[in-house]
Amino acid sequence: MQPKAAAIASSTDAPRARCLPMEYLPAWPFSVNTLFFFGFLLFSGALGGYIAHRWRWLPSITGFMVVGFVAGPNVLGVISEAGLAQSRIVVDVALALILYRLGLSIDTKRIKQDRRVVLVSLAESALTFAAVYFALGMVGVSGLTAAVISTIAISSSPAVLIHVAHELEASGPVTERAMLLVALNNVIAFIAFAAVLPALYGEANAPLAVMVGAPLYQLLGSGALGLAMGGLLHLAARKTKVAEQYQLALVIGAVMMTVGAALALKLSALFAPLVLGMVVRSMERAKLIASIEFGASFELFFIVLFVYAGANLHVAEIADYWPAVLAFLGARAAAKWLGVGGSALLLGASPRQAGSTRLLLLPMAGLAIGLVNTTLNLFPEKGAVIGSIVLAAVALLETVGPPIAARALRWSGDKLNENGAMRPSGGATSSVPSSTASDAPQAPFQPPAAPGA
Repeated sequence: MQPKAAAIASSTDAPRARCLPMEYLPAWPFSVNTLFFFGFLLFSGALGGYIAHRWRWLPSITGFMVVGFVAGPNVLGVISEAGLAQSRIVVDVALALILYRLGLSIDTKRIKQDRRVVLVSLAESALTFAAVYFALGMVGVSGLTAAVISTIAISSSPAVLIHVAHELEASGPVTERAMLLVALNNVIAFIAFAAVLPALYGEANAPLAVMVGAPLYQLLGSGALGLAMGGLLHLAARKTKVAEQYQLALVIGAVMMTVGAALALKLSALFAPLVLGMVVRSMERAKLIASIEFGASFELFFIVLFVYAGANLHVAEIADYWPAVLAFLGARAAAKWLGVGGSALLLGASPRQAGSTRLLLLPMAGLAIGLVNTTLNLFPEKGAVIGSIVLAAVALLETVGPPIAARALRWSGDKLNENGAMRPSGGATSSVPSSTASDAPQAPFQPPAAPGA
Protein backbone atom coordinates (compact mmCIF):
# COMPACT_ATOMS: atom_id res chain seq x y z
CA MET A 1 0.00 0.00 0.00
CA GLN A 2 2.71 2.46 0.92
CA PRO A 3 4.68 2.18 -2.35
CA LYS A 4 1.46 2.62 -4.33
CA ALA A 5 0.49 5.72 -2.27
CA ALA A 6 3.96 7.14 -2.75
CA ALA A 7 3.73 6.55 -6.48
CA ILE A 8 0.38 8.33 -6.65
CA ALA A 9 1.72 11.26 -4.63
CA SER A 10 4.78 11.42 -6.85
CA SER A 11 2.73 11.40 -10.03
CA THR A 12 0.43 14.09 -8.60
CA ASP A 13 3.24 16.39 -7.50
CA ALA A 14 5.32 16.03 -10.66
CA PRO A 15 3.20 18.25 -12.96
CA ARG A 16 3.03 20.91 -10.23
CA ALA A 17 6.81 20.91 -9.88
CA ARG A 18 7.21 21.19 -13.66
CA CYS A 19 4.73 24.12 -13.82
CA LEU A 20 6.22 26.10 -10.95
CA PRO A 21 9.95 25.41 -10.93
CA MET A 22 10.81 28.77 -9.27
CA GLU A 23 8.04 28.89 -6.67
CA TYR A 24 10.60 29.23 -3.86
CA LEU A 25 11.40 32.78 -5.08
CA PRO A 26 9.36 35.79 -3.84
CA ALA A 27 6.69 37.29 -6.04
CA TRP A 28 7.45 40.43 -8.02
CA PRO A 29 6.87 43.27 -7.41
CA PHE A 30 8.26 42.60 -3.97
CA SER A 31 5.54 42.95 -1.30
CA VAL A 32 6.61 43.93 2.22
CA ASN A 33 4.77 43.31 5.46
CA THR A 34 4.00 45.23 8.65
CA LEU A 35 7.13 43.97 10.37
CA PHE A 36 9.34 45.37 7.59
CA PHE A 37 7.61 48.75 7.72
CA PHE A 38 7.94 48.89 11.50
CA GLY A 39 11.67 48.28 11.15
CA PHE A 40 11.97 50.80 8.33
CA LEU A 41 10.18 53.48 10.33
CA LEU A 42 12.54 52.91 13.25
CA PHE A 43 15.72 52.72 11.18
CA SER A 44 15.09 55.75 9.00
CA GLY A 45 13.62 57.75 11.89
CA ALA A 46 16.71 57.15 14.03
CA LEU A 47 18.90 58.51 11.23
CA GLY A 48 16.66 61.57 10.91
CA GLY A 49 16.75 62.16 14.65
CA TYR A 50 20.55 61.96 14.63
CA ILE A 51 20.77 64.52 11.85
CA ALA A 52 18.40 66.84 13.74
CA HIS A 53 20.58 66.60 16.85
CA ARG A 54 23.41 68.25 14.97
CA TRP A 55 21.45 71.50 15.22
CA ARG A 56 20.87 72.36 18.89
CA TRP A 57 17.74 74.39 18.19
CA LEU A 58 16.04 71.69 16.09
CA PRO A 59 13.94 69.04 17.94
CA SER A 60 14.45 65.45 16.86
CA ILE A 61 10.74 65.21 15.97
CA THR A 62 11.44 67.49 13.01
CA GLY A 63 14.12 65.06 11.84
CA PHE A 64 11.71 62.13 12.14
CA MET A 65 9.06 63.94 10.10
CA VAL A 66 11.46 65.13 7.39
CA VAL A 67 12.71 61.57 6.84
CA GLY A 68 9.13 60.30 6.69
CA PHE A 69 8.12 63.01 4.24
CA VAL A 70 11.05 62.31 1.91
CA ALA A 71 10.54 58.52 2.05
CA GLY A 72 6.76 58.77 1.76
CA PRO A 73 4.38 58.99 -1.20
CA ASN A 74 4.97 62.74 -1.63
CA VAL A 75 8.65 62.40 -2.67
CA LEU A 76 10.49 59.08 -3.13
CA GLY A 77 7.59 56.71 -2.57
CA VAL A 78 9.65 54.20 -0.56
CA ILE A 79 6.73 54.15 1.88
CA SER A 80 3.61 53.69 -0.23
CA GLU A 81 0.00 54.35 0.67
CA ALA A 82 -0.45 50.59 1.11
CA GLY A 83 2.55 50.50 3.43
CA LEU A 84 1.10 53.31 5.51
CA ALA A 85 -2.15 51.38 5.82
CA GLN A 86 -0.28 48.23 6.89
CA SER A 87 1.64 50.06 9.62
CA ARG A 88 -1.47 51.76 11.02
CA ILE A 89 -1.89 49.28 13.88
CA VAL A 90 1.68 49.98 15.05
CA VAL A 91 0.93 53.70 15.02
CA ASP A 92 -2.30 53.12 16.95
CA VAL A 93 -0.38 51.36 19.72
CA ALA A 94 2.27 54.11 19.82
CA LEU A 95 -0.37 56.82 20.06
CA ALA A 96 -2.31 54.87 22.69
CA LEU A 97 0.77 54.62 24.91
CA ILE A 98 1.34 58.36 24.56
CA LEU A 99 -2.30 59.11 25.41
CA TYR A 100 -2.09 56.74 28.39
CA ARG A 101 0.93 58.67 29.62
CA LEU A 102 -0.95 61.92 29.11
CA GLY A 103 -3.91 60.56 31.07
CA LEU A 104 -1.58 60.04 34.02
CA SER A 105 -1.26 63.83 34.29
CA ILE A 106 -4.96 64.14 35.20
CA ASP A 107 -5.33 63.55 38.92
CA THR A 108 -9.05 63.85 39.68
CA LYS A 109 -8.37 64.20 43.42
CA ARG A 110 -6.16 67.22 42.83
CA ILE A 111 -8.61 68.75 40.34
CA LYS A 112 -11.41 68.51 42.92
CA GLN A 113 -9.27 70.51 45.34
CA ASP A 114 -8.39 73.17 42.78
CA ARG A 115 -10.90 73.55 39.96
CA ARG A 116 -9.39 76.68 38.41
CA VAL A 117 -7.37 74.74 35.86
CA VAL A 118 -10.59 73.11 34.64
CA LEU A 119 -12.17 76.55 34.26
CA VAL A 120 -9.16 77.69 32.23
CA SER A 121 -9.49 74.65 29.94
CA LEU A 122 -13.26 75.08 29.52
CA ALA A 123 -12.90 78.78 28.72
CA GLU A 124 -10.13 78.18 26.21
CA SER A 125 -12.00 75.28 24.57
CA ALA A 126 -15.22 77.29 24.21
CA LEU A 127 -13.30 80.21 22.72
CA THR A 128 -11.50 77.89 20.29
CA PHE A 129 -14.76 76.35 19.08
CA ALA A 130 -16.43 79.75 18.59
CA ALA A 131 -13.43 81.36 16.87
CA VAL A 132 -12.85 78.50 14.41
CA TYR A 133 -16.56 78.18 13.62
CA PHE A 134 -16.82 81.92 12.88
CA ALA A 135 -13.60 82.00 10.83
CA LEU A 136 -14.62 79.04 8.69
CA GLY A 137 -17.97 80.67 8.00
CA MET A 138 -16.15 83.68 6.56
CA VAL A 139 -14.50 81.47 3.90
CA GLY A 140 -17.64 79.54 2.97
CA VAL A 141 -17.42 76.53 5.31
CA SER A 142 -20.47 76.57 7.57
CA GLY A 143 -23.13 74.47 9.27
CA LEU A 144 -22.36 71.01 10.57
CA THR A 145 -19.10 70.79 8.63
CA ALA A 146 -17.77 73.84 10.45
CA ALA A 147 -19.13 72.56 13.77
CA VAL A 148 -17.32 69.21 13.47
CA ILE A 149 -14.07 70.90 12.47
CA SER A 150 -14.41 73.30 15.41
CA THR A 151 -14.77 70.44 17.90
CA ILE A 152 -11.65 68.80 16.50
CA ALA A 153 -9.80 72.14 16.77
CA ILE A 154 -10.14 71.99 20.56
CA SER A 155 -7.70 69.06 20.77
CA SER A 156 -3.95 69.43 21.20
CA SER A 157 -1.03 67.11 20.49
CA PRO A 158 0.30 65.23 23.53
CA ALA A 159 3.09 63.56 21.58
CA VAL A 160 4.86 66.81 20.67
CA LEU A 161 4.72 68.15 24.22
CA ILE A 162 5.79 64.90 25.89
CA HIS A 163 8.65 64.22 23.49
CA VAL A 164 10.08 67.75 23.43
CA ALA A 165 9.79 68.00 27.24
CA HIS A 166 11.62 64.68 27.54
CA GLU A 167 14.29 65.76 25.09
CA LEU A 168 14.97 68.95 27.06
CA GLU A 169 14.42 67.18 30.40
CA ALA A 170 11.96 69.92 31.30
CA SER A 171 10.31 69.93 34.71
CA GLY A 172 8.36 72.63 36.46
CA PRO A 173 4.93 74.24 36.78
CA VAL A 174 4.58 75.26 33.14
CA THR A 175 5.43 71.78 31.82
CA GLU A 176 3.11 70.04 34.27
CA ARG A 177 0.22 72.43 33.73
CA ALA A 178 0.61 72.32 29.97
CA MET A 179 0.34 68.52 30.12
CA LEU A 180 -2.79 68.78 32.23
CA LEU A 181 -4.35 71.33 29.87
CA VAL A 182 -3.52 69.21 26.80
CA ALA A 183 -5.12 66.18 28.46
CA LEU A 184 -8.24 68.16 29.38
CA ASN A 185 -8.38 69.61 25.86
CA ASN A 186 -8.50 66.12 24.37
CA VAL A 187 -11.21 64.97 26.80
CA ILE A 188 -13.33 68.05 26.02
CA ALA A 189 -12.75 67.64 22.25
CA PHE A 190 -13.94 64.03 22.32
CA ILE A 191 -17.06 64.91 24.35
CA ALA A 192 -17.84 67.87 22.05
CA PHE A 193 -17.40 65.66 18.99
CA ALA A 194 -19.79 63.09 20.46
CA ALA A 195 -22.29 65.89 21.11
CA VAL A 196 -22.24 66.90 17.43
CA LEU A 197 -22.63 63.35 16.11
CA PRO A 198 -26.45 63.19 16.60
CA ALA A 199 -26.86 66.16 14.25
CA LEU A 200 -24.74 64.40 11.63
CA TYR A 201 -26.83 61.25 11.97
CA GLY A 202 -29.98 63.36 11.71
CA GLU A 203 -28.77 64.97 8.50
CA ALA A 204 -28.13 61.47 7.13
CA ASN A 205 -31.73 60.50 8.01
CA ALA A 206 -30.62 57.88 10.51
CA PRO A 207 -33.20 56.38 12.91
CA LEU A 208 -33.60 58.03 16.31
CA ALA A 209 -32.10 55.00 18.04
CA VAL A 210 -28.91 55.41 15.99
CA MET A 211 -28.83 59.20 16.45
CA VAL A 212 -28.84 58.83 20.22
CA GLY A 213 -27.33 55.39 20.70
CA ALA A 214 -24.22 55.62 18.50
CA PRO A 215 -22.65 58.72 20.16
CA LEU A 216 -23.51 57.45 23.65
CA TYR A 217 -22.01 54.07 22.82
CA GLN A 218 -18.79 55.70 21.61
CA LEU A 219 -18.47 58.00 24.62
CA LEU A 220 -19.71 55.79 27.44
CA GLY A 221 -18.36 52.57 25.93
CA SER A 222 -14.85 53.96 25.49
CA GLY A 223 -14.95 55.43 28.98
CA ALA A 224 -16.16 52.16 30.48
CA LEU A 225 -13.47 50.19 28.66
CA GLY A 226 -10.77 52.54 29.96
CA LEU A 227 -12.25 52.34 33.46
CA ALA A 228 -12.35 48.54 33.44
CA MET A 229 -8.82 48.16 32.08
CA GLY A 230 -7.57 50.79 34.52
CA GLY A 231 -9.06 48.88 37.44
CA LEU A 232 -7.56 45.63 36.15
CA LEU A 233 -4.12 47.22 35.71
CA HIS A 234 -4.23 48.79 39.17
CA LEU A 235 -5.22 45.47 40.75
CA ALA A 236 -2.46 43.59 38.92
CA ALA A 237 0.12 46.24 39.91
CA ARG A 238 -0.89 45.96 43.58
CA LYS A 239 -0.69 42.17 43.57
CA THR A 240 2.74 42.14 41.88
CA LYS A 241 4.29 45.24 43.49
CA VAL A 242 7.16 43.22 44.98
CA ALA A 243 8.29 42.34 41.42
CA GLU A 244 8.89 45.77 39.88
CA GLN A 245 10.57 44.28 36.82
CA TYR A 246 7.14 43.28 35.45
CA GLN A 247 5.45 46.66 35.83
CA LEU A 248 6.39 47.99 32.41
CA ALA A 249 5.12 44.80 30.76
CA LEU A 250 1.84 45.15 32.67
CA VAL A 251 1.38 48.72 31.44
CA ILE A 252 2.19 48.04 27.79
CA GLY A 253 0.09 44.88 27.84
CA ALA A 254 -2.89 46.72 29.34
CA VAL A 255 -2.64 49.51 26.77
CA MET A 256 -2.39 47.06 23.87
CA MET A 257 -5.37 45.06 25.18
CA THR A 258 -7.32 48.30 25.47
CA VAL A 259 -6.56 49.21 21.85
CA GLY A 260 -7.44 45.72 20.63
CA ALA A 261 -10.69 45.63 22.59
CA ALA A 262 -11.63 49.12 21.37
CA LEU A 263 -11.11 48.12 17.74
CA ALA A 264 -13.06 44.89 18.19
CA LEU A 265 -15.93 46.67 19.96
CA LYS A 266 -15.92 49.62 17.51
CA LEU A 267 -15.00 52.08 20.25
CA SER A 268 -12.40 54.83 20.27
CA ALA A 269 -8.85 53.45 20.38
CA LEU A 270 -7.72 56.95 21.43
CA PHE A 271 -10.16 57.95 24.16
CA ALA A 272 -10.08 54.59 25.98
CA PRO A 273 -6.27 54.69 26.64
CA LEU A 274 -6.58 58.29 27.82
CA VAL A 275 -9.25 57.23 30.34
CA LEU A 276 -7.07 54.26 31.29
CA GLY A 277 -4.28 56.62 32.34
CA MET A 278 -6.69 58.87 34.24
CA VAL A 279 -8.10 55.90 36.17
CA VAL A 280 -4.66 54.54 37.11
CA ARG A 281 -3.49 57.97 38.29
CA SER A 282 -6.62 58.56 40.35
CA MET A 283 -6.77 55.09 41.96
CA GLU A 284 -3.20 55.01 43.20
CA ARG A 285 -2.56 56.13 46.76
CA ALA A 286 1.01 54.90 46.87
CA LYS A 287 3.33 55.09 43.87
CA LEU A 288 3.02 51.88 41.86
CA ILE A 289 2.86 52.40 38.12
CA ALA A 290 1.63 55.99 37.67
CA SER A 291 5.21 57.21 38.11
CA ILE A 292 6.85 54.33 36.24
CA GLU A 293 9.87 55.21 34.12
CA PHE A 294 9.43 53.95 30.57
CA GLY A 295 13.10 54.48 29.85
CA ALA A 296 14.84 54.91 26.50
CA SER A 297 12.63 52.25 24.90
CA PHE A 298 9.72 54.71 24.89
CA GLU A 299 11.60 56.64 22.20
CA LEU A 300 10.77 53.85 19.75
CA PHE A 301 7.09 54.76 19.79
CA PHE A 302 7.77 58.44 19.15
CA ILE A 303 10.02 57.61 16.21
CA VAL A 304 7.38 55.37 14.61
CA LEU A 305 4.61 57.91 15.19
CA PHE A 306 6.37 60.91 13.68
CA VAL A 307 8.02 59.15 10.75
CA TYR A 308 4.53 57.91 9.90
CA ALA A 309 3.15 61.44 10.33
CA GLY A 310 5.79 62.83 7.98
CA ALA A 311 5.08 60.18 5.35
CA ASN A 312 1.35 60.83 5.68
CA LEU A 313 1.50 64.61 5.19
CA HIS A 314 -1.38 65.75 2.98
CA VAL A 315 0.29 68.30 0.71
CA ALA A 316 -2.45 68.31 -1.95
CA GLU A 317 -5.13 69.25 0.57
CA ILE A 318 -3.14 72.30 1.67
CA ALA A 319 -3.21 73.60 -1.91
CA ASP A 320 -6.88 72.72 -2.50
CA TYR A 321 -8.31 74.18 0.72
CA TRP A 322 -5.75 76.84 1.63
CA PRO A 323 -8.28 79.63 2.51
CA ALA A 324 -10.12 77.37 4.98
CA VAL A 325 -6.85 75.96 6.32
CA LEU A 326 -5.45 79.45 6.96
CA ALA A 327 -8.70 80.54 8.61
CA PHE A 328 -8.62 77.42 10.80
CA LEU A 329 -5.00 77.94 11.84
CA GLY A 330 -5.34 81.65 12.52
CA ALA A 331 -8.56 81.39 14.53
CA ARG A 332 -7.34 78.41 16.54
CA ALA A 333 -4.00 80.01 17.39
CA ALA A 334 -5.66 83.28 18.40
CA ALA A 335 -8.23 81.51 20.57
CA LYS A 336 -5.66 79.42 22.41
CA TRP A 337 -3.37 82.41 22.77
CA LEU A 338 -6.12 84.59 24.25
CA GLY A 339 -7.94 81.84 26.16
CA VAL A 340 -5.01 80.26 27.97
CA GLY A 341 -2.91 83.41 28.20
CA GLY A 342 -5.73 85.64 29.40
CA SER A 343 -6.93 83.14 31.98
CA ALA A 344 -3.39 82.55 33.22
CA LEU A 345 -2.74 86.27 33.66
CA LEU A 346 -6.02 86.69 35.54
CA LEU A 347 -4.97 83.88 37.89
CA GLY A 348 -1.68 85.58 38.70
CA ALA A 349 0.78 83.93 36.28
CA SER A 350 3.71 85.85 34.92
CA PRO A 351 3.59 86.95 31.26
CA ARG A 352 6.40 84.49 30.51
CA GLN A 353 4.49 81.55 31.99
CA ALA A 354 1.27 82.56 30.26
CA GLY A 355 2.97 83.00 26.90
CA SER A 356 4.88 79.73 26.99
CA THR A 357 1.85 77.72 28.16
CA ARG A 358 -0.33 78.86 25.28
CA LEU A 359 2.40 78.08 22.76
CA LEU A 360 2.61 74.51 24.07
CA LEU A 361 -1.07 73.96 23.23
CA LEU A 362 -0.73 74.90 19.54
CA PRO A 363 0.41 71.53 18.03
CA MET A 364 -2.43 69.20 17.00
CA ALA A 365 -2.25 65.60 15.77
CA GLY A 366 -3.30 62.26 17.21
CA LEU A 367 -6.85 62.75 18.47
CA ALA A 368 -7.62 65.08 15.57
CA ILE A 369 -6.63 62.38 13.05
CA GLY A 370 -8.67 59.79 14.94
CA LEU A 371 -11.79 61.96 14.93
CA VAL A 372 -11.34 62.67 11.21
CA ASN A 373 -11.11 58.94 10.51
CA THR A 374 -14.29 58.37 12.52
CA THR A 375 -16.10 61.01 10.47
CA LEU A 376 -14.84 59.55 7.20
CA ASN A 377 -16.03 56.06 8.15
CA LEU A 378 -19.50 57.23 9.21
CA PHE A 379 -20.15 60.08 6.75
CA PRO A 380 -17.80 59.74 3.75
CA GLU A 381 -19.10 62.71 1.76
CA LYS A 382 -18.98 65.26 4.57
CA GLY A 383 -15.90 63.63 6.03
CA ALA A 384 -13.95 64.26 2.83
CA VAL A 385 -14.17 68.04 3.28
CA ILE A 386 -13.59 67.84 7.03
CA GLY A 387 -10.60 65.56 6.56
CA SER A 388 -9.04 67.72 3.86
CA ILE A 389 -9.11 70.86 6.01
CA VAL A 390 -8.13 69.26 9.33
CA LEU A 391 -5.38 67.00 7.94
CA ALA A 392 -3.86 69.91 6.03
CA ALA A 393 -3.84 71.94 9.25
CA VAL A 394 -2.33 69.00 11.15
CA ALA A 395 0.44 68.72 8.55
CA LEU A 396 1.42 72.35 9.10
CA LEU A 397 1.05 72.28 12.89
CA GLU A 398 3.08 69.09 13.24
CA THR A 399 5.82 70.62 11.10
CA VAL A 400 6.17 73.91 12.98
CA GLY A 401 4.92 72.61 16.34
CA PRO A 402 8.10 70.93 17.67
CA PRO A 403 10.36 74.01 17.24
CA ILE A 404 7.64 76.18 18.79
CA ALA A 405 7.28 73.79 21.75
CA ALA A 406 11.05 73.70 22.27
CA ARG A 407 11.22 77.50 22.21
CA ALA A 408 8.29 77.78 24.63
CA LEU A 409 9.90 75.43 27.16
CA ARG A 410 13.19 77.32 26.98
CA TRP A 411 11.28 80.54 27.56
CA SER A 412 9.04 79.18 30.34
CA GLY A 413 11.47 79.40 33.24
CA ASP A 414 11.08 75.67 33.96
CA LYS A 415 14.14 73.63 34.83
CA LEU A 416 15.84 72.22 31.73
CA ASN A 417 18.80 69.96 31.03
CA GLU A 418 19.33 70.23 27.28
CA ASN A 419 22.62 68.32 27.40
CA GLY A 420 20.93 65.34 29.04
CA ALA A 421 19.07 64.34 25.91
CA MET A 422 22.28 64.35 23.89
CA ARG A 423 24.32 61.97 26.01
CA PRO A 424 24.30 58.21 25.43
CA SER A 425 21.63 56.43 27.42
CA GLY A 426 23.70 54.26 29.69
CA GLY A 427 20.80 53.61 32.04
CA ALA A 428 17.09 53.92 32.36
CA THR A 429 15.76 57.43 32.23
CA SER A 430 12.33 58.82 32.54
CA SER A 431 10.67 59.12 29.19
CA VAL A 432 8.57 62.08 30.22
CA PRO A 433 8.68 64.72 32.89
CA SER A 434 7.19 63.45 36.09
CA SER A 435 3.73 64.69 36.84
CA THR A 436 3.88 63.30 40.34
CA ALA A 437 6.68 65.38 41.71
CA SER A 438 4.48 66.65 44.47
CA ASP A 439 1.29 65.29 45.94
CA ALA A 440 0.25 68.64 47.30
CA PRO A 441 -2.25 70.64 45.26
CA GLN A 442 -0.79 73.45 43.20
CA ALA A 443 -2.31 76.48 41.61
CA PRO A 444 -3.03 76.21 37.88
CA PHE A 445 -0.14 78.60 37.24
CA GLN A 446 2.58 79.46 39.66
CA PRO A 447 5.98 81.20 39.51
CA PRO A 448 8.92 79.11 38.36
CA ALA A 449 11.01 77.51 41.04
CA ALA A 450 14.03 79.39 42.20
CA PRO A 451 17.40 78.13 40.99
CA GLY A 452 18.63 75.27 43.08
CA ALA A 453 15.17 74.54 44.49
